Amino acid sequence: MTFLKILVVDDDPVTRTLLTKRLIHEGYTIDTAEDGRVAIEKLARQFYDVVLTDLMMPGGVDGIGVLEAAKRINIKTEVVLITAHASVDNAIEAMKKGAVDYLQKPINFDELFLRLDKIRNLKMLVKNASDLREAMDVTEKTSAETIQDLEILVTELNGRLSAIRSTLLQSDMAPESRIRQVLDGLDEK
Repeated sequence: MTFLKILVVDDDPVTRTLLTKRLIHEGYTIDTAEDGRVAIEKLARQFYDVVLTDLMMPGGVDGIGVLEAAKRINIKTEVVLITAHASVDNAIEAMKKGAVDYLQKPINFDELFLRLDKIRNLKMLVKNASDLREAMDVTEKTSAETIQDLEILVTELNGRLSAIRSTLLQSDMAPESRIRQVLDGLDEK
């Protein structure tokens, strides 16, 4: 995952366009929504790595509503709230509900890109850990099967060795006959 798929949600078309152009220029895949309701519809149809959403929007679904819906639909979607009306209480509420970050307008793009890089790196670490866990599970299963196969083979070889030993120790047969019988037995198996 080199770049993130981002949903930009803002009722202000200028902010939406500015964010979209800057993010596309940086190589991100962008989709937009003009309000919280449209954002929730898009979230229900498609996975986004990140949602950048304005906190205050008309239409009955604000940024906190988008955050809650995004986390309900897919817990792996990270949400960054953006607002011109920053307050400590809003930031605390957003973080308690699962927001990964909180930015103030006007947007400092260097700060935004740093935060998106942090999210991308964290997602890559989680994916790498998941891949390693899966590889370990496969290795563990394969090892268990190999050990079981080897135990069966050892048991079989011990049985053959015991039969060879028994044949070679028979004193009522000539040594050449015992050796021929052992060799014939080996050729059969």
